[in-house]
Amino acid sequence: MKTQKVKGMQIIPPKSESGLYETATMMPKMHQVCIAVGKRASGKSTGIINLIEKMNFDYCIAVSPTMQSNKELMDRINVEHVFDDVDNPNVIDDIKKIVKDEAEDLERYEAELERYNRLMKNIKSGNYMDEEALALFFSPDNQEFTKPTHRFNGRKPRIGVIFDDMLGSGIYSKPRKLNGLATYSRHLGQLKEGGAIGVSLFFMIQSFKCQTGGLNKVIRNQCTSLLLFKTKDNQELKDVADSVGGEISEDLFNKVYDEAIGDGSNYPFLFIDLHKKKEHPSMFRRRFDEFIII
Repeated sequence: MKTQKVKGMQIIPPKSESGLYETATMMPKMHQVCIAVGKRASGKSTGIINLIEKMNFDYCIAVSPTMQSNKELMDRINVEHVFDDVDNPNVIDDIKKIVKDEAEDLERYEAELERYNRLMKNIKSGNYMDEEALALFFSPDNQEFTKPTHRFNGRKPRIGVIFDDMLGSGIYSKPRKLNGLATYSRHLGQLKEGGAIGVSLFFMIQSFKCQTGGLNKVIRNQCTSLLLFKTKDNQELKDVADSVGGEISEDLFNKVYDEAIGDGSNYPFLFIDLHKKKEHPSMFRRRFDEFIII
């Protein structure tokens, strides 16, 4: 077998990805579709909240009927919106609108700042001044010009969405809108000059696969990282091993899982980064702080 180069037909990738944010060196990439799988009281919420803290999200949206039961833990992050009616599929539309509003507010700020800077330049140079801009930025109260403001100082906000205690919910049982959110999450809040605000999604579930009312295959296929807590269900281990198929064999995956779970630590889980950074030595970690290198 041989190959022959075709001149001028090389693939040229984009300079940046939609909804891409810089994260600290040892953090996963952003945006995320992260799934935490564990039985009741296994530590799913603790693991996810710790990850959200470390990734420095500006605020979160919580979709959960039991938000108040984890108040102490949830108070560690900035939750700006809570949706507790998990049978209402329109919750997904509300989430999209929140992100769209953020995009519009950022573009509003950028346009006003450009206009403000142009006005200040014209005032200093004695050129023609936009009377409408004068009225917009001049404050009669303190007799000064007021610079436009933006609550994130002109940068895109990092937004996370948490789904918890949703087994059997209407949103999971009729997942058309949720599937769309998971598929296009990093493209939400598109900006006229390119790119998007995007959101990261965090799902906390008790079973990786569920016959009814759980996360479906569409969302599982969008998964970028997974927290797998202690389980005695061999079929569930096989299902997760299949999800990383092509990376390692099932036998080797089971050894990695045992290495992560069996050290006797608090809140043991295997962290699987399906889209790891090049500088990370492995896609597997014991919790977040220890790579398991094959």
